[in-house]
Amino acid sequence: MDQQTSEARDPAQIAADAFHALRLPSRLTLSGLIAIVAARRRRRIEIEATTILNGTSVCGLWLSTDSREIILHAVTDSALHRQQFILHELGHMILRHDELGISSEYAASLFPNLDGELVSRALARSSFVDDLEAAAETLADLLASAIRESTLEPRSFEQVFG
Repeated sequence: MDQQTSEARDPAQIAADAFHALRLPSRLTLSGLIAIVAARRRRRIEIEATTILNGTSVCGLWLSTDSREIILHAVTDSALHRQQFILHELGHMILRHDELGISSEYAASLFPNLDGELVSRALARSSFVDDLEAAAETLADLLASAIRESTLEPRSFEQVFG
């Protein structure tokens, strides 16, 4: 699918198509999903909590380099919030939103102390914020559901006794 077609489609449908294309195993954990995405991206994924994002409107940030994917997320005591921050950024990776970028020259002019290409990839989403963010968040929700449904413990009487 080309970029123009992707942009014209509904973000929920884009997320659903990407989710189904992953062909995830029936038992899925966050660490297992991270390994799957790392293999698809052919880069290791590093995840770090940072207080820099606390108190801002940004809960997570994804930076992509030639050798690694870096997810920074706000510090939180909630394991579910942490997971959702990470899943949202993984959603951007899966949807390949780094390929919809702004020029590295323009990015370098905005942040002269940082590598322009790195900043370009990180900020690429800002010019398409609504649809790209909606698709990434919808995909994060689908991934969270898959992880939740993969728990080994029965969750209700019906699951135990049919």
